[in-house]
Amino acid sequence: MSTRRVVLAAALGLFTTLGGCVVVPLYPDGTPAVVLAAGAAAPIVAPTQLTLPVRLYPVNQAAAASGVVSGMVTNQLNGKGSFTLNVAGEALSGEATRSGANATQGVANAAGSKGTYASCRYRMNSPSQGSGECSFSTGAVYQLHIGG
Repeated sequence: MSTRRVVLAAALGLFTTLGGCVVVPLYPDGTPAVVLAAGAAAPIVAPTQLTLPVRLYPVNQAAAASGVVSGMVTNQLNGKGSFTLNVAGEALSGEATRSGANATQGVANAAGSKGTYASCRYRMNSPSQGSGECSFSTGAVYQLHIGG
């Protein structure tokens, strides 16, 4: 059998084998966005939120004392989201907003129980990656990176 026939036969076999496959959307953490009953047709469901890691890198001496700060932003895919950080043992939480679901620039603010607060401005380069700058009530300034 020629090489061309072998490749064609393999491709045809793969095509017929995968004919019954169902694509199930996953959230970024790997969990299914849709749970199907056995034999059910797969509905087309868009994700309702996207959770992304954020990292803040010190820009000035006041920020250097805390080092790199990690957190999360959960984008509700409607121009709004929640924003959480942990800085020097204090949990800060707040919200992130953009003008609309397709806007690229936004602001994020967070406050902690000990009185620390942060104000950030950012720009999304894609739905899952962006950058900006955060200023804290302590005088610390950080470069903000959003996404993996």
